[in-house]
Amino acid sequence: MLFTHMVERQDITKTADQLSTILKAASEPNRRAILTLLAQNGPMKVTDIAARFDLSLNAVSKHIKVLEAAGLASRRTEWREHLIEVQMAPLSLIDTWFADLRSIWALRLDALESALMEEDKND
Repeated sequence: MLFTHMVERQDITKTADQLSTILKAASEPNRRAILTLLAQNGPMKVTDIAARFDLSLNAVSKHIKVLEAAGLASRRTEWREHLIEVQMAPLSLIDTWFADLRSIWALRLDALESALMEEDKND
């Protein structure tokens, strides 16, 4: 039983760390814009991505590396070209986190509604 609890705790910690990494990567406006560009256009060369921004090629490359480290983008090589593509799967962690927050608020609002209805009955 203790081992199972330790594994669950490690999974929760790992998920929390992944969520933090994803949110941190997506918190920067240029990186969000790169993700949006990739989602709209499909895989693109780094140079084509950089041409859309008022940033140096080096700066865009650094942003892409952060997105890759977070799992939000991946790189594949075709001949001599490096293509960057968006990875949507990690965003499910954000969806799950927001769903958990919504359920907490729903429970709190239900409790408030019950308390108010109980108060109305007593008046």
